[in-house]
Amino acid sequence: MTNIKTYNAISAKGLNYLTTHGYEIDTTEEPKAILLRSQNLHQETIADSVRAVVRAGAGFNNIPVDELSKRGIVVFNTPGGNANAVKELTIASLILAARPVVGAIGFANETRGGDVSLRTEVNKGGYRGTELAGKTLGVIGLGNVGSKVANTALALDMDVIGYDPGLNANTAWRIDRHIAHAKSVDEVLQQSDYVTVHIPLTEKNKFFIAADSLSKMKPGAALLNMSRGGIVDDLAAKAALDQDKLRVYITDFADEALFDHPKVIITPHIGGSTVEAEDTSALMAARQLDTYLTTGNIVNSVNYPNINEPFVTKYRVGIIHENVPNMISQISKFFGDNGINIEQLSNRAVGAYAYTLVAINDFTDEQQAYVKTALDEIPHVILTRRYLNEDY
Repeated sequence: MTNIKTYNAISAKGLNYLTTHGYEIDTTEEPKAILLRSQNLHQETIADSVRAVVRAGAGFNNIPVDELSKRGIVVFNTPGGNANAVKELTIASLILAARPVVGAIGFANETRGGDVSLRTEVNKGGYRGTELAGKTLGVIGLGNVGSKVANTALALDMDVIGYDPGLNANTAWRIDRHIAHAKSVDEVLQQSDYVTVHIPLTEKNKFFIAADSLSKMKPGAALLNMSRGGIVDDLAAKAALDQDKLRVYITDFADEALFDHPKVIITPHIGGSTVEAEDTSALMAARQLDTYLTTGNIVNSVNYPNINEPFVTKYRVGIIHENVPNMISQISKFFGDNGINIEQLSNRAVGAYAYTLVAINDFTDEQQAYVKTALDEIPHVILTRRYLNEDY
């Protein structure tokens, strides 16, 4: 049995997938992998036995990715697993930004005594809102969530303008042709009545929406952040609200600076909190982990390149190494010098790291034992693992 450590109640479907595929959950022995949702790993000690960390969700700022990358630990996320759930909360937030629903509910519940119906009708004018139809929505980030939000807003008869610096062919296919593509963030901010942000939190994106960005928004615009805490500078947003430069700010991330502000609506990080999203993300996480530990294929890694090749030989050797010159020739020479025939070699690189997957049929026990120790001695090799095809 392979031991797996889990946090944050990965859904029963995900756990069932793992247990039926030969994994033991939450044992006291050192685990081969960690599955989690929102648990903060930055202050945790991660055992040397761990080979993978899988986040059942899209964001991964709760994981020390840089540190784990240096140790050869693959970090996965599950992009798109909760996209529909976050999209729906974003659309709900758009409606709350257009119509004072929260205040109206409070007013209705406080109406007591006498002719309730009459007094409600007389005083409801204070809760007049506007329609979304005909207004412009700016979507920053057109990935799994942003593209769904953009398309849905278009169906609500909104004009939609989107910006994504990483826009590629796959993303473009997801976007309706009637959605305008902005050339810059400023273009989105200046044209939009509503702005919603759907980008990952990285060091580069910290306070992506700050005082300077807020000053470029249309007077009376609304800002939504269902992406990550830290994407928006909440203090700057509060100042813009206080100066009537921003009409409303809705965020899924609590910040004491925003508490009790009349123009702020805060939800407690529930964007991906639906039964369906939790099941989908957990199953994706479980399958990606199982695929990596049994075949060496990497799918949806956030720190290493993805390689997803059919496992058609009896063995594989997966080699995580630094992305430096001459590594492939060194690895090929090593196998040749030791009389091991390479059936297929796949290599991908991203940033500072690379991954090489070597397919082998004839591989004696002695060769396997030697390869594991000797390959790790090659400069710039971080980790070597052997995989056996049980179906060969």
